[in-house]
Amino acid sequence: MAKLTINGRSVSLEVADDMPLLWAIRDYIGLTGTKFGCGTGLCGACTVHVDGAATRSCITPIASVDGSEVTTIEGLSSGGDHPVQLAWVAEDAPQCGYCQSGQIMQAAALLADNPDPSDAEIDTAMKGNLCRCGTYNQIRAAIKHAARTDMAGNDGEEVSA
Repeated sequence: MAKLTINGRSVSLEVADDMPLLWAIRDYIGLTGTKFGCGTGLCGACTVHVDGAATRSCITPIASVDGSEVTTIEGLSSGGDHPVQLAWVAEDAPQCGYCQSGQIMQAAALLADNPDPSDAEIDTAMKGNLCRCGTYNQIRAAIKHAARTDMAGNDGEEVSA
C-alpha cells in the first residue's frame, strides 16, 4: 500500500508497487489532467511535481513516491490562476493542448527554482517536453511572462522591471 499526498489530500492506494504513478493518478484518483504520451518519460506530457520536483509520472513507480507530496495540474492552482497558467493564456501558448499540462508543470518547477531564467535556461529545462504543434516560441514567451509576474502571488499583476 502506498500512502502519499496528492494535491494536499492524503491518499492510500492498494496497488502493485511497480504501477506507474500516472495510472494511479488517472485511474485510481480520477485526475485526468496528467496525460499519457510516450510511456517512456521522453515527451513530458505526464509531468507532475513530486516533493516540488518535475517528475515523469509514466516511469515513476508508485512505491518510489510513498510518503511524498504529489502535485498535478489540477493541484497547481484551485482556480487556474497560477502565474504560469495565466501567462499561458496571455501568450496563447496552447494549440491542441495535449502536452500543455506537462509543459505548465515543467515550467512551474523551473520558475520555482529559478525565478528569472535566461532563454538558454528555459530551453534546457523544457527540452524534454515535446509539443507536436510546435508552439515552443509561445511557451518560452509564456515562461518569460510568468517570470515577470510575482510568483509569490500578486494576483497576476506584473512586477515592474
